[in-house]
Amino acid sequence: MAEPHPRVNLRVAERDFKYYIFDWDDNILHMPTRIHLERRKADGTWTPYPVSTSVFSLVRGDSANYRPPGGDWAAAFREFQDYAGEPESGFLRDTRLAIERTLRGGQKPAPSFRTFRKTLVEGRLFAIVTARGHEAATLRKGVRLFVDLALSPAEREEMLANLRGYRACFDGETAPADDERELAYYLGLNHYHAVTSPGFAERLAREAPGAESSESRKQFAIRAFVEHVVRVLARSRAAALRRPISVGFSDDDPGNIAAAEQFIRDELARHFPGVKFCVYDTSDRTIEKGRKIVVSGQMDLAL
Repeated sequence: MAEPHPRVNLRVAERDFKYYIFDWDDNILHMPTRIHLERRKADGTWTPYPVSTSVFSLVRGDSANYRPPGGDWAAAFREFQDYAGEPESGFLRDTRLAIERTLRGGQKPAPSFRTFRKTLVEGRLFAIVTARGHEAATLRKGVRLFVDLALSPAEREEMLANLRGYRACFDGETAPADDERELAYYLGLNHYHAVTSPGFAERLAREAPGAESSESRKQFAIRAFVEHVVRVLARSRAAALRRPISVGFSDDDPGNIAAAEQFIRDELARHFPGVKFCVYDTSDRTIEKGRKIVVSGQMDLAL
């Protein structure tokens, strides 16, 4: 019996060009990963004090009361690195646990959880930009795990139909690939930037020497993704449609939000006047969908 022909959604050609940049921790998922600090006690001695990324964003500037163990920041962020010989990456273990807790209702979804899931189902381009130290391949595996665990079978089929539609409409692909190849092609189109990883540091040394802070490194990653989106559209049949491009950035760290907003206003809006930009501040957990900051244009992330 012949295999059924895979679904191809050609109506994706009618969609707008909205793309997304996501921070990972406390934005897509509330991860159980901990930063290992020491806290000063009332008597002046120090005691171990592991914290979540959300707590760290609040206390990291208070060096009088919080410090890394023995002054070693690498030790503080030991759970945020890749290690050779691990049977499974700690990042993937924590990602699986965070997804399972969210789906079971054991914890409230992070602010961009549903938006990220919708982004995947619709087959839109995205970038993961995180202060973690994992290699790009590790982050990509985390996204694949999200696809496998967080998407229902119906959502996965819809995603694949959309991906085949984009390839047919904009790349001229007339012979749809099998599911695994289609998904691999899509995941390969997206960006995965862990801005404290060795691989990212090597790229910075070549292309942006002097970008030392987490905020400036994220700025570099944001620009790299916008340039990537413009190149992808320019080489596809989508260029003939002359539609506006929209890019949204969401993060839960107020420092990163302020730096991204200023960077977009001062640099990206000037270099990419045809692109609409919007920033979502998801630092306040009392605001379910985050605080929207329109930087350029009137884009709506539909969180």
